[in-house]
Amino acid sequence: MGHTQTSDRKKDHIELAFESVVADQDERFYYEPLFSGHPQGGLTPVQFAGKAMKAPLWVSSMTGGTKEAGIINKNLAKACGQFGLGMGLGSCRIILKDDEYLPDFQLRKEMGNYPLYANLGVAQLEELFDEGQEKLIGELVKRTEADGLIIHVNPLQEWLQPEGDVFKQSPLEIIKRTLDLDLKIIVKEVGQGFGPESLKALMQLPLAAIDFGAHGGTNFSKLEMHRSDTMRHEAYDKVASWGHSAEQMVGFYNCLKEELGDQNQNADILISGGVRDFMDGYYHTERINANAIYGQASAFLKHARGSYAELEEYVELQVKGLQLAQTFLTLKEK
Repeated sequence: MGHTQTSDRKKDHIELAFESVVADQDERFYYEPLFSGHPQGGLTPVQFAGKAMKAPLWVSSMTGGTKEAGIINKNLAKACGQFGLGMGLGSCRIILKDDEYLPDFQLRKEMGNYPLYANLGVAQLEELFDEGQEKLIGELVKRTEADGLIIHVNPLQEWLQPEGDVFKQSPLEIIKRTLDLDLKIIVKEVGQGFGPESLKALMQLPLAAIDFGAHGGTNFSKLEMHRSDTMRHEAYDKVASWGHSAEQMVGFYNCLKEELGDQNQNADILISGGVRDFMDGYYHTERINANAIYGQASAFLKHARGSYAELEEYVELQVKGLQLAQTFLTLKEK
């Protein structure tokens, strides 16, 4: 029986070989199969924003405040607890002054002690400072049992929204004012990334982490363009293409680290935006000269809408794929 199965398998291999010519090799890596057995056990634990994680993978959540979002968030948080990942909540604006949707954002039970961050935009923070209600920022972090706050920077998204908020101060000033509240702060873009001067400014602040939110992933400015009327869409169509890829930003960071020297506050780095899978994550985190993890949003969201078993399988495959890459691949260039 075993001999028959082996013969059939070999026959299948011969037939499939004609259909399996590799046309798109990944030119970023050397494949070195000689120097290790298959990976066993888990990944080497990593530290991010002062907390231990079992894998260098972050869930950049995009939801909040609807019945479906509550289920999605719980699924994502459960996966983080099981696999030892970190997670950023979707915008918490809806629960700043109202507890109706608070249960959708209370995920500590599912997360365990892995990193969990609340999330507010520059516009909401500016409004709270103007109203003298900045105490609500710290209260939000406590109510969500989060480790700190993500400040999302989104001037293009707000400009392209017909109902968008207008920034009166620069995002940098708002970030500095929020740092005075003595909270752990992560700063992220929402799909355009940061140019070198913006990144340089962030690197000199005492942040817990900088999240690239680079161009190439979910582009919220582009989403807003699809909601616009025809004339507005035509006028601003190319604005959504402004920005920088994760690969460009890794290059910016490495150059700036050398330039800044002791002025660099050495915040951890979260590489997100166009990170499709463990191969991209491995490539970017190996290239950057920093303590770095990588984040995904839409891929997690896609699998979190169904049963938990579907999400569990997806995350397990990603984690094991990263182990495989770390074992058998080396970068051609850093």
